[in-house]
Amino acid sequence: MNARELERKSSAVTLSDMEVFIFPELMYSLVLANIMSSRIWRWRHDPWFAGLDKMKPYRRITRLKQFIMDHYAFNLDLDTWGLTTKEREIARFRDFIDEGALAQSNALFGYEGDKYYFDIDIRTHFGLDKYEGNVVPYWKTETVEAMDAFRHKPNYPAGAGECVSLAALYAAALFVIARVPLKNIFLMATPLHSQNFVDMDDGILTNNRRLVTKTMWFNGTALSAQARRALENERVTIVAHETGWVHTLYPGASIEPEAYQRFSEKLRSFLRTPLTAEILGNFVRHSTQLQKCYQVRWFNLGVNRYIAAEKLLAYEQGCSFRFNDDTREKLMAEVAGEDFEVNPLPGRIVLDDVEKFIREQQINLCASDGFARLKDQFATHCMNAEAAIKGLCNFCYLQPRLPDLGAKELRRDQAPLGLTTGMNREEIIARIEGLRDRNEVADLAFYAYRDLNRTDADPFIKAALERSPVAVAATRDMDDVAVIGRVNQLADESIYDDPGRLAQPDEVWNYGRGDGAERALLLATILAARHPDEVLRIEVTPNAATLHTGTQTFEFASRKGLRPQTWGCSVQAPAAVG
Repeated sequence: MNARELERKSSAVTLSDMEVFIFPELMYSLVLANIMSSRIWRWRHDPWFAGLDKMKPYRRITRLKQFIMDHYAFNLDLDTWGLTTKEREIARFRDFIDEGALAQSNALFGYEGDKYYFDIDIRTHFGLDKYEGNVVPYWKTETVEAMDAFRHKPNYPAGAGECVSLAALYAAALFVIARVPLKNIFLMATPLHSQNFVDMDDGILTNNRRLVTKTMWFNGTALSAQARRALENERVTIVAHETGWVHTLYPGASIEPEAYQRFSEKLRSFLRTPLTAEILGNFVRHSTQLQKCYQVRWFNLGVNRYIAAEKLLAYEQGCSFRFNDDTREKLMAEVAGEDFEVNPLPGRIVLDDVEKFIREQQINLCASDGFARLKDQFATHCMNAEAAIKGLCNFCYLQPRLPDLGAKELRRDQAPLGLTTGMNREEIIARIEGLRDRNEVADLAFYAYRDLNRTDADPFIKAALERSPVAVAATRDMDDVAVIGRVNQLADESIYDDPGRLAQPDEVWNYGRGDGAERALLLATILAARHPDEVLRIEVTPNAATLHTGTQTFEFASRKGLRPQTWGCSVQAPAAVG
């Protein structure tokens, strides 16, 4: 294969944040790899999912959500997969994307997003500030097997994964376990986050391990605020679907226009709601920086009393009562008398008056005069009131910044995947394999699946030699003899159950285990980094892997059932960073 195709297919193996951004088709290839995995299909036999077929669709999804919550943690340890440099990554992808565009759209290359991200110093927030100068983390995405294998690392009681991993896991499990058709699942990536939109009822968002319904989106809690952050402050870079993808920076797209229009309309509907008194209260609860603009009036014992919004909301903590529903009276009964003021607090909007105005005037924030009417009525009360009212409008009516499909040149050369919830695993694998020469996502799925009986080995070996900085750095102070001994001491088991599927060297090292073929490649990777002029090769058979160096031979037993092949391991590997 040519150099560009080799780069793309090797990227399907390692699936770093950068690689998925450059090759948007990889996002759905990872979904297909997880759908083909025996690991997720075994979930069907877990007692937790007993009787699932008798449940309604939403109940099936919430059942799946709890399973994921119980078995996976959100992991943003940027050191897990090692370090690279900006120069190295830019050189890799110079022929694919403009460096300036990259800096505007990718967190590892200086992206800061909107003013919100400047305010919180996003690089510090994500821990990127600890990497000096040109050093950046690989920030790789994991298959379900690699997510499960985190339990082998110290201090990880269960599986783990970052946001792209969790989004791909959810998409696959929604299809395999909850029987949600792929046509109803859309994956979205922003520069700093990945999540899914599920077209069911009013819509459902997956957000890392959790689910967010439309009601939850507007409930004003800390969890909903976290879920809202990406769509409120970032543009959507990639949308991936069973019909294809669209990328905000690329002139072409392959997603089916009708599917994208349905997604766009449903997502926009999900992100807007009529302004009601209850929604107003949720907004105040959500907007901690603007609560100082509000107060609540309470008529008690024949007189009006007033309380600052932030004081009243503090009483909600650890309490089932809320100030903006029919439990307000019970909440007020919990308030200590000294927290009430006799007179209105100067410069604050009385929420009761806004509630009354909303009920009587039926303010429509989608209409051109909706904001103006609220501003005219209340903006004089507080120097920040205009910002508070504008924030309320944005809370109720969020306009997502999606890629403009109308400006793209549509590709029509991809055969439809045609996967249905009634198919079994073997039928699905056969269908995807039969599409490989007519659908690039299907072809790349087998590279993401790491199946060396179904793929050319060159991309896998290239990825291993060039992107395994953890093992190389961890063994830097060992001599060759110590390295050989350490590799031989690793547990003789693969994190991948299925025949032909192999882990990358850094996965073998991080999880402390590997089949003989995987350990042979790990040793070759470390030796290639140390002795770049030495010719290395691995001869593979169904039950063995033999590493030949210039002076030594190392034999490893294997249970992978690999077809006979030879791996050349003499590509110059970069020195470990950090």
